[in-house]
Amino acid sequence: MASLRVARRMFCAAAEGASAPATKSRWEALKGSKAGAWCRSLLSDYKEACREIVVGARERPLKASVYATLLGGTWACFHTKPDYSSFEAALLDRSTELGLLSAWNRNGTSDRHVQSLVNLRNEGRLHHISLGLLSLVYYSDYDPNTTLYEAQCSNLSVRWRDLPQRVLDVGFAGHWWILNSKMQDYDVNEEEFKHLPPHMQATSPPSVKEVESNERLHKESWLTLTVEDREMETKVADRKEERVSGESQIKPLKQEQTQA
Repeated sequence: MASLRVARRMFCAAAEGASAPATKSRWEALKGSKAGAWCRSLLSDYKEACREIVVGARERPLKASVYATLLGGTWACFHTKPDYSSFEAALLDRSTELGLLSAWNRNGTSDRHVQSLVNLRNEGRLHHISLGLLSLVYYSDYDPNTTLYEAQCSNLSVRWRDLPQRVLDVGFAGHWWILNSKMQDYDVNEEEFKHLPPHMQATSPPSVKEVESNERLHKESWLTLTVEDREMETKVADRKEERVSGESQIKPLKQEQTQA
């Protein structure tokens, strides 16, 4: 048994010694081959390009910062681009907000736009397309799942030149811009004020003094009345009554004088 162990060890040592130079020769052959030369040239090119980028950024920091900002903005726009599920969620939220209002308070433009989008969605005519940095939602004439010839024929589908006329919303930077613009002042019915004169239709925000006075009056309305305040109110009320009674007595005298 001992002789067998010794023979096995000698055989393993001889095999390891024979394989070592073979491995080394293969590696050297790989380095000297065309593939090895191509890899070395590619690595050297990348190394030189990185060095030029670093040197150029040090020499022209403003230009480098502009390029970095553009690349970062492009990356952010690409990753924050909304998809069709986000459009459906935004549409349902806007429809719910309008549904909580009375028909007399809804903005006509907002209501019509949202209702048309909801009807197209229920009919299966809304479609989504991604253009890299932004997304588009457009409508088609038919639902693609219908069995009509007009819906299944590829020659009758929406063409690229007709796409701008069918776009309903643009998704960019995580927002659907047309839907948000249509929902501005969605709780103001402009048709209620169309019969008013122009100077009454336009409203201006209150000034700082008006806001402060309104807040002061609102706070004072919650204060409890003291005895002095009540006495002042009673005096003012008595004066008003006396004035009204005096005017009522003066009117008959004037009428008698005019008749005489």
